[in-house]
Amino acid sequence: MERRIKKTSIFFCFLLFVSFSSYAQNTNKQESLVHVINVLEAQYHVQFNYAEDTIEAIFLIPPDTSLSLNEAITYLETQTGLSFSMMSDSIILVKPGEAMVFCGYIKDKDNLQPLASATVQTLNNSTTTDENGFFQINVENITYPITIRFIGYKTIVKSYNQFSKSGCEDIFLFPNFQSLSEVVVSNYISSGINKINNGSYEINFSDFDILPGLIDNDVLQSVQAFPGIQSINETVSNINIRGGTHDQNLILWDDIKMYQSGHFFGLISMYNPQITQKVSLRKNGSDVSYTDGVSGTISMQTNQSVNNKFNATVGVNLTDANAFVDVPIGNNASSIQVAARKSISDFIETPTYIAFFDRISQNTEVSSNTTTITNTDKTFDFYDTSLRWIYKISDKDELRVNFINVYNELQFNENAFVNDKEESKESNLTQNSIAGAVHYNRTWNDKLQTTFEAYETDYKLKAVNVNILDSQRFLQENIVSETSLKLKSNYRFSEVLHLLGGYHFVETEVTNLDDVDTPLFRLLVSEVVRTHGAFSQLGYKSKSGNSSLNFGIRYNFIEKFSKSIWEPRLSFSQRFLDFFTVEVLGEFKHQNTSQVINFQNDFLGIEKRRWQLSNNKDIPVITSKQASLGLNYSHRGWLFNIEGYVKHVEGITAQSQGFQNQFEFSKSTGTNRISGVDVLFRKHINTFSTWICYAYMHNEYQFKDLLPNYFPSNYHIKHTATLGMTYSLTRLKLSAGLNWHSGKPTTLPVTGNDIVNGEVNYEAVNASNLEDYVRLDMSALYDFKLTNKTKANVGVSLWNVLDRENQINRFYKINNEAVNETNQRSLGLTPNAVLRIDF
Repeated sequence: MERRIKKTSIFFCFLLFVSFSSYAQNTNKQESLVHVINVLEAQYHVQFNYAEDTIEAIFLIPPDTSLSLNEAITYLETQTGLSFSMMSDSIILVKPGEAMVFCGYIKDKDNLQPLASATVQTLNNSTTTDENGFFQINVENITYPITIRFIGYKTIVKSYNQFSKSGCEDIFLFPNFQSLSEVVVSNYISSGINKINNGSYEINFSDFDILPGLIDNDVLQSVQAFPGIQSINETVSNINIRGGTHDQNLILWDDIKMYQSGHFFGLISMYNPQITQKVSLRKNGSDVSYTDGVSGTISMQTNQSVNNKFNATVGVNLTDANAFVDVPIGNNASSIQVAARKSISDFIETPTYIAFFDRISQNTEVSSNTTTITNTDKTFDFYDTSLRWIYKISDKDELRVNFINVYNELQFNENAFVNDKEESKESNLTQNSIAGAVHYNRTWNDKLQTTFEAYETDYKLKAVNVNILDSQRFLQENIVSETSLKLKSNYRFSEVLHLLGGYHFVETEVTNLDDVDTPLFRLLVSEVVRTHGAFSQLGYKSKSGNSSLNFGIRYNFIEKFSKSIWEPRLSFSQRFLDFFTVEVLGEFKHQNTSQVINFQNDFLGIEKRRWQLSNNKDIPVITSKQASLGLNYSHRGWLFNIEGYVKHVEGITAQSQGFQNQFEFSKSTGTNRISGVDVLFRKHINTFSTWICYAYMHNEYQFKDLLPNYFPSNYHIKHTATLGMTYSLTRLKLSAGLNWHSGKPTTLPVTGNDIVNGEVNYEAVNASNLEDYVRLDMSALYDFKLTNKTKANVGVSLWNVLDRENQINRFYKINNEAVNETNQRSLGLTPNAVLRIDF
């Protein structure tokens, strides 16, 4: 009997629990507002008057039956946003409530970064987020849907009452397609310079502070702050990445390959710093979607987001005036950026302009004056224009258009007396690049993304050199025209694994013209090479972010030579013991273009390089193999990075290496073997940062047709060191840096027997060195407000503060049966100043 009672009690408790659970579930179930009102009318004996469209499609959890009528009405107002007014003891009027303000901060769920220009929409209103990801918008009804979208991220559609209403809180968007790369070391050298886990380095100019000697965000000057990268003659048209020549660098502007680098024929970058937002630098471990650039890749990017408000910047420094505008178009789905620069030498010749002009014309046709010929009326002009238009067609589709036009022109008059009559004729040199591109990106779902890219880039170098005494005109042209089509697809298997694949077609045409009128001579050579590429790459990043791997292969087929080239690529990083990261990089690459360097005759001696295409014979396809192993330690503001590498480049020509000794006119082909170590120490304390970079390199040639076969490279700079520091206050930024490297290799004549058979008799090739190079630079920037909406900054810089006459080149020529030595010097003390106003 007792046992039966216990069973009955347990069964009763079970029924009571099920009944309570059922009741709880029912009471927590949402009902339509129409049904809730009907229940309340019966419960409290009242009547609700309303328009049907006011309460339709509104659902909520019914109020507790224990509430009073006033408490129930307050609950309904809170949950629905409607207004419930007691017209009498039994009549209640229901009408739309006043508009509510909804606000928040839109951020990326993975990296917590704000998403600027994200779109927030209700049924009747629309807005976009600012640079901090903030928005606010009027909401007419708490049950109406609010849509939040950003290209490449999953769209959120929720009603107002489903969001937290405790204030302007963070709202996180999940990427539709997540990138597997992330920052390994932030503020690698100074603020805005980061090291990425795929082996690349990134400069984000929106967070960038300052570097020694620079007051503008000069892209190609800034990348020389990294160990292993320098310019052997101080120009951005001769950047040497781990001992390679400049033509071995792949330079991209918004994924357009560029064949020209600088203004003033290399003294400043031709890429407008106001429109360039990010720079990615790779010394090894390139992505398989890239081709060309056997030494390294410098990829510049404009802002990739739509701006929702007008921005403008105007500025002037001692070389040029510049302007930039960013204008929203339409319903916050499109914006256009335009930037332009123009030299100010038409109005004033500043000390900076004079220093630059003297530097580029040093030991050239422009500066050569004799007893019979003088050069006068020397002028130099440059300008550039850039455009980026981006249009978000939908949440999943984005279109981007880019355009760039760059122009340099040098003119001077050659004067002489001919038959006792003074004559004057003009010589000139122009250098021009014009390029355009279309990018279309489609995010199909959270797994698949495709991108189509097409560009056309054209480069033209033209010189007209007159010789009055010989009544001769010499015309030279070097023209490059390249078309590229690329289709990429990126498939994400999971949060940690994705696959990149695609196809790439490139057609490159190079034309060289030499035209002399007296005696009549004309040589026109035009060649075309077409390359098809297919690539695939597997990317992995662990959920913890400690491990990252990208491994892929690229297949290239060169039509003209029926040549197949396979190129594996690898980048791997592993974090361990919290503060250490080991990095392994490797790549095979090739390129079909290189530059011939003719110091004596080409283009007035100013621009000594002309592009040429491989013919697979005396001008081979250049191929390279590179591997590197690196270690990072980063903790409490301390950073130590060391990376060792080996690089082997095949197919180089003696003409591309800039010999000015016994091999100056050699057409031999050979290889370049380079090994070295790049080291960086950095300490960051609050707003103060200091660093020391050191690079050791062994760089040698092998030319089978030359004697000796092995000898040091022309770019064999064995030791390089940089000491730099930056300091930032609220408005003031200061920077200073000391640059040193061992002297450039040179070949001396044999002492006491310097002429044999009418030619210079040289010692062993590159057995000597120029003097060590030393340069101290300083810069300062000060920010201030003109009005509440207008900011400004002023800055000054000093290049080569010590005014040291550094030797950058030395060569020998026979003149009047004697060997004449010519030394080329670097820039001396060169000041610059800037004033910039942001609207």
